[in-house]
Amino acid sequence: MEELSVGGTIEGWEQLMIGEACVRAASMLEARSITEPRNNAELLLLHVLGLDRAALLRDWRDPFPQRHAKQWEALLARKAAGEPVQYLIGEQWFYGLPYKVTPAVLIPRPETELLVEAVLEAADRLWPGAAGESGADDGAGSDAVQAGAEAGGAREGETSGSDVVQAGGEAGGVPTVVDVGTGSGAIGVTLAALRPRWRVCASDLSPDALAVARTNAEHHGAAARMTFVQGDLLGPFAQPRPGAHVDAAAENVAGLRIDVLVSNPPYIPAGDIAGLQTEVRDHEPRLALDGGEDGLTPYRRMAEQLALLSALPRIVGFELGMGQAEAVADLLRGIGAWREVRIIDDYAGIGRHVLAVE
Repeated sequence: MEELSVGGTIEGWEQLMIGEACVRAASMLEARSITEPRNNAELLLLHVLGLDRAALLRDWRDPFPQRHAKQWEALLARKAAGEPVQYLIGEQWFYGLPYKVTPAVLIPRPETELLVEAVLEAADRLWPGAAGESGADDGAGSDAVQAGAEAGGAREGETSGSDVVQAGGEAGGVPTVVDVGTGSGAIGVTLAALRPRWRVCASDLSPDALAVARTNAEHHGAAARMTFVQGDLLGPFAQPRPGAHVDAAAENVAGLRIDVLVSNPPYIPAGDIAGLQTEVRDHEPRLALDGGEDGLTPYRRMAEQLALLSALPRIVGFELGMGQAEAVADLLRGIGAWREVRIIDDYAGIGRHVLAVE
């Protein structure tokens, strides 16, 4: 592995201290124009050695273990080729929780935590009694109903925990939340983990993404209180027309009253994808990136689909791309259903989220 000779061949890594291996790996990644080379090298090293950061500092001057050299070089080579470190280690932290990530899902970003915060704050004002930690015996989240009727059982490829979702959240003092395009489940699972009384449904067009989201829900103890639905945007939740056929995969949630709609849909303009950094363009799922010609197609479609729901959500929260905030805010203002539609800036001062509240 001549091109990874910053620390020598595989046989030479044991001649280095762990700290030296980290520093030299960071230098190699920097030479390959990898962003945040030191952080990437440290994350890979923690993964390979099975250490946390405190233990890494403790063992900084210990010899690099030769038994880990082959895996270490293999991961460095993949990182140097542009693979996201989160896929290499299989994990990304979000809102203080570890999430499994695979190439089937978009890697959760720190700015999305601001959308979770905004939804929590707005929903806690509307449903203050549902903000407690325990809701197992309060009668708020046990029986599945859709539009006032009992829902059927879960079907293969459709739902998990399907006897959780109820309609009419306002009546029970507990909101029904739908996370559209859930991906890894970062938004929906975090909301369910932080608000156990809430009824949370997570949907995605990709069955592989839903499998990752279910795994994360199970890991954080939220799977039994969530429903997972495969479908395109708000399509599975539309109010059935009289006499119309309802697809079996959407029967449990068709006509569901959604109190809180939250979504981080694809928003990159199709023509901009080729110019994205390698880690994103070549490795993250295009399905989760491509927002159509101007990046706004998913928002327009959801705005149109809102009229097909049994009732308009009391809260709508969207994440969006740079320069899209005003257009999406105007889209929601045009519906005229919410007393407040505001734009939330991210850490860089960019309008990143739009929140509409009744």
